[in-house]
Formats: sequence, structure tokens, C-alpha cells
Amino acid sequence: QVQLVESGGGLVQAGGSLRLSCAASGRTFSSYAMAWFRQAPGKEREFVVAISWSGSSTYYADSVKGRFTISRDNAKNTVYLQMSSLKPEDTAVYYCAARLTAYWGPLMQRHTQYDYWGRGTQVTVSS
Repeated sequence: QVQLVESGGGLVQAGGSLRLSCAASGRTFSSYAMAWFRQAPGKEREFVVAISWSGSSTYYADSVKGRFTISRDNAKNTVYLQMSSLKPEDTAVYYCAARLTAYWGPLMQRHTQYDYWGRGTQVTVSS
């Protein structure tokens, strides 16, 4: 089993930056692909970014390319989401997700591929 805890959310002005962290425990962190999803009130959960177990491969949603960067530090069992040039439409609860790596490809952009989820952290971007 894997437990995930997000942190780093908060209130920022448009154009600002924020870094989210997801701390994992319970299994070998390096064996899991990791991802960030987000969900705004009244909207379905949306894919943001995913990273392979080694950190060598990523997928980014078009809406965040060039602004968000995912990284992982397997020694610290932590994945990060560096968010820059934030926009009001980035406002959402951000969720960390994990899956034991057996497949890596475009399907990792679907939330149904993930087995473990954190409880989320709120990000609010004011205009």
C-alpha cells in the first residue's frame, strides 16, 4: 500500500508561483509512476502531469506546458509540482496519484490508471 500526502497549496496572485509537494510512504517510491490531477468545483478531475518511475519521461497537459514542471526525488520519496505564471483558471484542488509501474504510455493521463490518491491541496489564484 502507498500513502500520499500533498502540501504547499495556498493563495497566490495571477502570474505568481507555487510549489506543491507529495510525500509518499508504504512502498518503494521509485517503483511508482506519479501524477498530479486537479479538480475545480463543479468540474471533473483533470489531468495535469505525470512522471515515470525514473523521472526520465513525462506527460504534460497542454494547458500547463511551459508553466508547470514535475520532478521527483526518490531518495526523499517525494514528487514536486513547480507552478509558474499561474492563472485564475489554475484554481483547483490538486491531487497527487501513484501507480506501481507496469505500463508507461499515454494512458497514464487517465485518472483510472492510478491506484493511490492523496486528499488534495487547495490552490487558489486571484486575478
